[in-house]
Amino acid sequence: MKIAIVGCGALGSYYGAALLGAGAEVHFLLRSDLAVVRREGVRILTAEGEIRRHPQTAATPEEIGVCDLVVIALKTTANDQFRVLLPPLIGPATRLLTLQNGLGNEAALAAQFGAERVLGGLCFVCLNRIAPGVIHHLAHGLIVLGEFGRPATPATHDLAALFRRGGIPCRVTENLAAAHWEKLVWNIPFNGLGVAGAAGYPALEAGRVDPAAPLIPCLATDALLGDARWEAAVRALMHEVLAAAQALGLPLDAGIAENQITRTREMGRYLASTLLDFQNGRPLELESLFREPWRQAQAAGVPTPWLTRLCGVLGDLDSRRLPAGGASS
Repeated sequence: MKIAIVGCGALGSYYGAALLGAGAEVHFLLRSDLAVVRREGVRILTAEGEIRRHPQTAATPEEIGVCDLVVIALKTTANDQFRVLLPPLIGPATRLLTLQNGLGNEAALAAQFGAERVLGGLCFVCLNRIAPGVIHHLAHGLIVLGEFGRPATPATHDLAALFRRGGIPCRVTENLAAAHWEKLVWNIPFNGLGVAGAAGYPALEAGRVDPAAPLIPCLATDALLGDARWEAAVRALMHEVLAAAQALGLPLDAGIAENQITRTREMGRYLASTLLDFQNGRPLELESLFREPWRQAQAAGVPTPWLTRLCGVLGDLDSRRLPAGGASS
């Protein structure tokens, strides 16, 4: 199988290295890390030691050409690049797998390239890119695969088996939409509140950020669960997300929230990806992770006072984007 990885940050590099280990022909589409990965390969640092893989590398999609599978691990803020990056990689039988956060990514791909080739993958993993071509794997790694708007086909089960051969736990869901909302139960509070911590709890209560107020450090997962007010906000957001999913007819168990909180405590200190984006001056994934779930909840008639305020705070903070390496930590 010939596979292209589009978006070779922490997520794309980690899973791309696993597919390479499974015996696939894997091409990394790279920009700033191109020279390093071409020379040294990609390094995955784990508790058990270092894994080094040497994918084929390219600076343009034309260098790679048509693939059997394209794995999309771009930040959703770069989805406007689909029309430029993907067409040279797509032939009549190419499948597109998005591993991106939030809602709406499969629909965007389907609108441009046809729903019949689109899959989604939900990644439950703790990773950080700590240097060019170097990924620190902290915990977990499960992928949940599903097809957009339809039950899974045998080809998707084959893809799951390929991930497993590469050492990645992988299962197939028959309901991709429900899997997305299950992940949002974690992503919305821990990604969103981690960044909102830069404005302080009073700003969250107000739903807005005083533009004259200085920013303070963001909040890692242990800090959110170590303060009674922030932990209550985590739980309130989780229950709003669950209520929205259930109103949309998606079968999510109410026990998911407590299970995720328990697992997060076990992780210790973890900096969620949106928090890292904010610290490094990158745009936040507001639309896919926060505003689209909010819109769907409103359409389903579910009150979301916490999510409404969180969207307001994150929008204000995104407009005050820090310079790379800025004040929050």
